[in-house]
Amino acid sequence: MKLHLTGVKSTQIDSSIRITGSKSESNRLLILQALFPGIQIENLSNSDDSAVMQKALARSSELIDIHHAGTAMRFLTAYFACQDGREVILTGSERMKQRPVQVLVEALNAIGAHVEYLEDYGCPPLRIRGKLLTRSSVELPADISSQYISALLLIAPSLPDGLKITLKGDITSLPYIEMTLGLLNRVGIRTQMKDSVIEVFHTRELPAKNCVVESDWSSASYYFSILALSVVGSRLGLKAYREDSLQGDRVLCELFRPLGVESKFEGDTLVLVKNALPNTDHLDLDLKEAPDLAQTLAVCCFGLGIGCDLKGLHTLKIKETDRLEALKAELTKLGARIRVTDRSLHLEGNAEMKAGVSIETYNDHRMAMAFAPLALKKDLYIEDSEVVSKSYPGFWEDLSKLGFFMDKA
Repeated sequence: MKLHLTGVKSTQIDSSIRITGSKSESNRLLILQALFPGIQIENLSNSDDSAVMQKALARSSELIDIHHAGTAMRFLTAYFACQDGREVILTGSERMKQRPVQVLVEALNAIGAHVEYLEDYGCPPLRIRGKLLTRSSVELPADISSQYISALLLIAPSLPDGLKITLKGDITSLPYIEMTLGLLNRVGIRTQMKDSVIEVFHTRELPAKNCVVESDWSSASYYFSILALSVVGSRLGLKAYREDSLQGDRVLCELFRPLGVESKFEGDTLVLVKNALPNTDHLDLDLKEAPDLAQTLAVCCFGLGIGCDLKGLHTLKIKETDRLEALKAELTKLGARIRVTDRSLHLEGNAEMKAGVSIETYNDHRMAMAFAPLALKKDLYIEDSEVVSKSYPGFWEDLSKLGFFMDKA
């Protein structure tokens, strides 16, 4: 469905929104719950990805199709590999069949798993014959998607001798690894990380534990962008967040300060205030620890008329789409002057935004939500708008609460 989107211009925003539970936390906890049934989960994400994860874990059939859910592909590959006697074929969408899992498969097979490719080498679909994984150490390159590492960390406490992971090189997306370790600790599993060596110790069983999922910081990023593009004096409360959050995208509070957005906590509410115009005409950021924020920041900078250089984006090439090329194509339509490499993006400032442009979303939820705030500047169209259900099904409804007007085109 194509949406025609128009924002309320020159009007202060003063509202509050409750955002669904973090998809990242939810999917990690669902794997841990499958391994340790005493774990109970509250405020579970209502995203498509978390629903796919729940269904896959509950299925008893051999064929499991996770569609576009990349996190589910990585985490379930590791989960089924350690389910002794269980055999599954794990597949997904055509795009999923192009997304590499070789590093994870090789690591699992190195500790005793039996995972093989059914079509293209290094990519799904996979045939997984579950086994008791008895080897307790493995080495991995560190400059890969953190989901490969998290997938191994999540199954590690169920292995007979736990697991020691040695990472080689510079670590990418460290906050996501730290989130996984934090959740393991929170449910009572012992871990330690020293330099580039991570250990997770064997845990036979866990006492009953209730885990409340924090709201999603990646979803909050679109509201930081909205505030940055709003008039000075706008205010928005986002629930329910924690000042001691485990999520790496909490760095939003720092990244958007130069764009005039201040944030503070009032209980479990994250309060955003647009208190000034941007104090810079160019942002220079290394996002290797928060690459999912690149789309939001690039689009927001364009809307503000400022330039940016974003680095550390090499993992964006293997997401739902090639996000760097997608950003280049859609921002160029709007009038941007932009260059991308395989790991960086350069946007020039002071480009005039064109009105009435139709934004293609490439089956990528973040493309739809990152471009939506630009409606505060000029009307635009969002193609396949329902793609937001992958992580944030209520996004358009919540945007309407802020005064955005939308109708089917």
